[in-house]
Amino acid sequence: MKVVIVFSLGGSLIVPDKVDHDYLTKFKNFIEKLNKKYKIIIVTGGGKTAREYMKEVKGDKVKSLIGIMTTKLNARLISGLFNITIDIPDTLEEVKKQIEENNLVVTGALGVQPHMTSDGNAAEIAEYLKAKIFINLTNVNGLYDKDPRKYKNSKLISYVDYKSFNDIIKKIKYEAGQHFILDQAAAEIITRSKTETAILNGKDFNNLNRFFDKKEFIGTIIS
Repeated sequence: MKVVIVFSLGGSLIVPDKVDHDYLTKFKNFIEKLNKKYKIIIVTGGGKTAREYMKEVKGDKVKSLIGIMTTKLNARLISGLFNITIDIPDTLEEVKKQIEENNLVVTGALGVQPHMTSDGNAAEIAEYLKAKIFINLTNVNGLYDKDPRKYKNSKLISYVDYKSFNDIIKKIKYEAGQHFILDQAAAEIITRSKTETAILNGKDFNNLNRFFDKKEFIGTIIS
């Protein structure tokens, strides 16, 4: 079987304000090219759509459930992009069965576990399948020492070990629909499983190609 790669595709890339047709076209071309060499699993986030819906309700559990369903909606959108018509997998076992039978699988958050996130499920899938690498595609260039959208003097962290990364993430209070580079659930899983992880800008396809061509790239490696 081909080597398996797991992507966590941030909802902010799929629907920044509205569905980003131009981005999704480029993403589709990138994945189809990569799919010739690797089996690929894409786990979609909820992004702005989830956060907008959550504003209308109270209670963490209800907000979590809205977030989960939004990831599944985005998964159906991305699967449709690739003309995938089979059911969206909802368990680790279903993901495993589908990737054994297909080169590409798209899913959102698995099941309806409050406080489990799409990032966490992507890391969980990578652990379960012993994936070659887990790649978090986001809308910034990697992990920074502080939010690059707020601080012009923020610095990109090119490499961090599992323990240090987990320590950084533990300091952040969990909230349903939170918007962070890679969340607490994922950090705990990749630290436990020692899954090699990359955080990359999902909009920069030239940089993504350099990463897979083993050339100099911009991003963060966690290992």
